[in-house]
Amino acid sequence: MTMKLLVTVTTTVIVSGFAGCTSNEHTDTNHHTGASSMPQPAHGTMPIGAFSVSLAVKDIHASKAFYEALGFEEAGGNISQNWVVLRNGTTTIGLFQGMFDMNIMTFNPGWTHAAQPLDSFMDVREIQKSLKNRGITLTTEADENSTGVANFTLIDPDGNMILFDQHVPKPGS
Repeated sequence: MTMKLLVTVTTTVIVSGFAGCTSNEHTDTNHHTGASSMPQPAHGTMPIGAFSVSLAVKDIHASKAFYEALGFEEAGGNISQNWVVLRNGTTTIGLFQGMFDMNIMTFNPGWTHAAQPLDSFMDVREIQKSLKNRGITLTTEADENSTGVANFTLIDPDGNMILFDQHVPKPGS
């Protein structure tokens, strides 16, 4: 079997530099309400957390060996439970066998690219509220009254799943 692979990974994630900002500085609830049903981009950026790709793999051992050949190193997980996290610099890939049917883009508010907790960050519930205010439809939602770990999901226009998965408590909790 011949396999061609083109891998281009560019990750620019804004996870710091917003200490002391209020949530209103990162949320713009104005969006286009004309004939188009597509949400319009808000002005400014919203820090949504460290980025990784979660890959649904058929053979975790073969996939791990492949990505290690590309220069990735094991950074977490438990291969005996069919999941492992690999890292190359600031790029993180999770390999998951038998846990879900599709690849998932993941954002982790409250973490650096190395999965270290941040002192200050935009909470996942604030991100969720901002996206809903922008007209984004969510497939699952975090409990907005909670303060601990939380997550929500959405699907992009091409059917790709996006997971916002916060593993640390809400700042100030």
